[in-house]
Order: sequence, then C-alpha cells, then structure tokens
Amino acid sequence: MAAPAGFASARPLAIPPGAAVIVDLASPAEKYWGILGEIGAAGVILRGIGIESFDDWTGQAARGEERTLDLATMFFPMSRVERICLDQPLGEVESYGQRFFRRVGRPVEEYV
Repeated sequence: MAAPAGFASARPLAIPPGAAVIVDLASPAEKYWGILGEIGAAGVILRGIGIESFDDWTGQAARGEERTLDLATMFFPMSRVERICLDQPLGEVESYGQRFFRRVGRPVEEYV
C-alpha cells in the first residue's frame, strides 16, 4: 500500500508517550492539556490540567510561587475520549507549550 501524498510511510501516525497533547472528552464535555502517558484500548493516561486552569497554572509558574495548582495523573476511559491532538501551533495561534515558554521562560517539559 502506498503512502498518502505528503506522508513518508503508510504506517499509521502515532502520538508518542511524553508528547504534550490536548484531550477532548464527552459526557460531560471537558478539555485537558497535559503530557501523554499512554493510549490503550481501555483509555488514556494523562498527567495534566483542565484547559480552564492552564493560564492560572502558567501564571503561578511565571511568578515562581509554590505549586498550589499542579498537574494530576488521570485516566480517561476510551468511551469518553472524542479526540487527542498534539499541542502544536496553528498558524499564528501559539501552542499551550509556546504560551508557557513565553510567560515562564523555560520549556513546559522542563518544568513538569
């Protein structure tokens, strides 16, 4: 089987453990940013934080405050997972990792 145009191989693309991702959940609708632990048939393991708390968490890191907000290790059953996206910039829109770096001055992977 030939690879689709623009792809180097026909192998399915994978999001590797350790990648910064955004996980969209259903029932109830929620969104989390974090570092991917594992994707399996049962679900997803993420060390992350709710998108609504990301800016507060980043601000705390930028000010050098004690970590009152921090990442939690979570398991989401696959039945709730709608989408998992790499945390990447989209045109002029920064990724969450870039926003963290701009405000804190160091990569989010180093801080985590």
